Amino acid sequence: MELSKKIGLILGPIAFLILTYLPLELVSEKGDAVISVAVWMLIWWITEAVSISVTALIPLLLLPILKILPIAEVGANYGSPIVFLFFGGFVMALALEKVNLHRRIALNIIRLTGTTPNKVILGFMIATASLSMWISNTASTVVMLPIALSVINLLINDEDGFTKNDQNFALSVMLGIAFSANAGGIATVIGTPPNSVLIGLLENEYNTEISFLKWMTLGLPFSIIMIAICYWVLVKWMFPNRDLKFNASKEVIHTELEKLGPTSGKEKMVLVIFGVTVFLWIFRTLINAIFPSLGLTDTMISIFAAIALFSIPYNMRKGDFIIEWKDTSKLAWGILILFGGGLALAQGMSSSGIVDMVADAIAQSEISILLTATLLIFLMLFMTELMSNVALVAVLAPVVAGIAIGLDIPILYLLIPVTIASSCAFMLPMATPPNAIVFASGYVKIAQMARVGVILNLIAVGLLILVFKFVVPMLF
Repeated sequence: MELSKKIGLILGPIAFLILTYLPLELVSEKGDAVISVAVWMLIWWITEAVSISVTALIPLLLLPILKILPIAEVGANYGSPIVFLFFGGFVMALALEKVNLHRRIALNIIRLTGTTPNKVILGFMIATASLSMWISNTASTVVMLPIALSVINLLINDEDGFTKNDQNFALSVMLGIAFSANAGGIATVIGTPPNSVLIGLLENEYNTEISFLKWMTLGLPFSIIMIAICYWVLVKWMFPNRDLKFNASKEVIHTELEKLGPTSGKEKMVLVIFGVTVFLWIFRTLINAIFPSLGLTDTMISIFAAIALFSIPYNMRKGDFIIEWKDTSKLAWGILILFGGGLALAQGMSSSGIVDMVADAIAQSEISILLTATLLIFLMLFMTELMSNVALVAVLAPVVAGIAIGLDIPILYLLIPVTIASSCAFMLPMATPPNAIVFASGYVKIAQMARVGVILNLIAVGLLILVFKFVVPMLF
C-alpha cells in the first residue's frame, strides 16, 4: 500500500473526530458535523485510501448517527432518479460493447474522415468523442487504442523507421484520443458522471430540471469547439507532422472492419433500441405536450431502454436476449453509489445551513461576480487534475450553489460552467482514465502531456468564462 494511501486511511477518521469534538463552533452543531463528514470523505477521495465508491457510503452511516438526517432521507439519495438515469445509460453502453457495435461505429467514422495523417487523427478524435457521449470515456479510449496502435506500427515498420514526423503523429493520435474522450462526455447528460451529479443536485435540492435536450444545446457545441481546439493545438501547433505520407492506414481500417464481418441482427436490434431512446430523450418535451398524461422523464426513457435490452428476445425459441443479468457484472455499480453519496452529502450541507452560511458570507462581501466565476472555474479545472472529478463536483457543487445565491445570480449560471470545467483535465496522466491509458501506451511522456495540457486547460478556462457570461444566461 502506498504511503499516501496509508496516511489518508488514518487521517480521514482522525480529522473527522477532531472536527466533531472541537469545542469551537464554526457554523452550527449540525453544520460542523457535516463539515467533519465532508473532510473525512475528501481526504479519502484525494488519497484514494479506499475505493471512491466505498467513501461515498460514509453519509449513509454517519449522517443518521450524527442526527443530521434520518436514514430514510439519506438512503433516498442512493435511489434518486438520476442514479437510475445513469443505470439505463450504463446498460445501453453495455449492450453496445457486447455486440461490438461501438467498435464498428468508430471504425466507420475513421474510414469516412479520410486517410491522410491529419485526417486520420481527426477521425480518431471524432470517433472517440462520439462514443464518449454514450459510453464511458474509459471504454471509448480502450476501444480506440488498439486501432491507433496498429496504424502507428505501420510507421515504425516502414522504410525510413520512426522519424520525428512519425513520433509527432503518434503523439497527436494518442493525446487526441484521450482529450476527445474527456471532452466528448460533456455533450450529454449521461456522457460523464459530473453532469449527472449536477442534474441530481438541481432536482433534489432546488427543484430545477435540465432535460437531456436542454443540456445538449449547451454541451454539444462546447464539446465540438473544445475538440476542434484540441485538434488544432496538437496538429498545427505543438506536434505538426509535415510531409508525412502513408496510405496503409486505409488497409488497417479495412482489415479491422472485415474482422467484424457483416452487421449482425443483434447489432441492428441494439441500434434500433439506441436510436429510439435518443429520439425519445431529444423529443420528450414535445411528446409530453402532445400526450400530457404520459409525463415522460429522461429517467423513465433510460429505464425503458434498459428493460427493452433485457427483455426483447433476439431469438424467442432459443431464449436468446441481447443482454442478461450476468452481463451486469461489468456495470460500473460503484459510480452509481458515488452519485448517491454526493447527493446525500449535498443534502446534509443544505439541511445543516452550510449552503446558507456561504450565501450570506458572499452576499456581505463585495466580490466581483466575474472574478468569482473565473476563480471557481480555474479552481475546479486544476483541482480535477489531482482528484476524481465526480468526487470534486459532489463536494463543491453545493458550495458553488451557495456562492451563486450570495451573489444574487441564478445558481445555473455558476454551476454549469464549474461542472463542465471538471471534465476539462488535459494535463496529467492521473487526471482521468483516458489520460492514464494513452500514457501507458509508451508513446506519450508526462512532460509532453503537461506542456500541451496546460495550454488546453487555460483555453478551456477562457471558453468557460464566455459560457458563464453569455451562453448560460441566453439558454437558461
